[in-house]
Amino acid sequence: MNAESHASGLSDLRWIKSSHSGGEGGECVEVAHSAASVHVRDSKHRERPSLTVGRAEWAAFVRFASE
Repeated sequence: MNAESHASGLSDLRWIKSSHSGGEGGECVEVAHSAASVHVRDSKHRERPSLTVGRAEWAAFVRFASE
């Protein structure tokens, strides 16, 4: 998959801002779930590439971060 087709597919996703992001425009992270993967991006720089990981890897990360 090239960067252009990847980016165009991300526009259809429903992005959710982290509950830890403040209203002041500080460090904001957005996450979107698709059938096979989870996408993470910086909400201040949406034109930049996002990080895409598998759903199992995302679940492992969330478990680790919650400990």
